[in-house]
Amino acid sequence: MRKIILRFHAVDKANFKKIKDGLKTVETRAATTRYQNIKKGDVLVIVCGKERIIKKVKCVRHFKNIKSMTKAISFKKIMPSVKSIIEMRKIYSGYPGYKEKIKRFGLIALEI
Repeated sequence: MRKIILRFHAVDKANFKKIKDGLKTVETRAATTRYQNIKKGDVLVIVCGKERIIKKVKCVRHFKNIKSMTKAISFKKIMPSVKSIIEMRKIYSGYPGYKEKIKRFGLIALEI
């Protein structure tokens, strides 16, 4: 069992809170080399400012793109506050360089 730190920026505090409250059960990241080695059973230390949450990884899945991910996982588990997959895509596109990272590496979905 390894401990892996996942950081949330202050602007993403709402997502952090949704994980804390149990509403967001899947955390996603572009599948860069930094996240490719996360395995089932690893412990995530999720940090936002001075707050921390500890979550165990129940399942790890790698997807080529958002479309394939949302076919396998309900978008509400990933982004509970969005109303559609289109809205979710816009949010992903809003992160600097994320569209290119997803195109190059795909997505890692961590069920927590």
